[in-house]
Amino acid sequence: MKVILQADVKKIGKKGDVVEVAEGYGRNYLIPRGLAVEASAGNLRHVAEVKKAEAVKADRELKEAERIGSALRDKAVQVPAKVGDGGRLFGSVTAQEIAEQLRKQFSVEIDKRKVDVKEPIKTLGSHQVTVRVHPKVHVNVTVEVIPQ
Repeated sequence: MKVILQADVKKIGKKGDVVEVAEGYGRNYLIPRGLAVEASAGNLRHVAEVKKAEAVKADRELKEAERIGSALRDKAVQVPAKVGDGGRLFGSVTAQEIAEQLRKQFSVEIDKRKVDVKEPIKTLGSHQVTVRVHPKVHVNVTVEVIPQ
């Protein structure tokens, strides 16, 4: 029996996949629990339309991420910080502060979890940070820590 999965099912497939399962498994387990629907012509057409819409959306998101990536590529963002003796910072520059300065200086919304700070920034000067704009778009940004 062919079914279209409505949710991820272990060892069977992912949501939207058209899979062949045993008649009893499909009728008595998958369909009653809402995990699958029967693969009729109408349902197959619907799945094709949904996949096409998702592909268009993913393409649009990738183009937007590439636009943001090109705007940030090889740019330097200045982050003010409180400084003590010897150029050491009070605390460190966090990913949230970097994301906030990116929003202020370049007008781009970047989530703080997408800013990859390899080691804590605790000194003045320039530091390299990777910004993951999209799973396929990664941009290196120079963070210049300046005294406040």
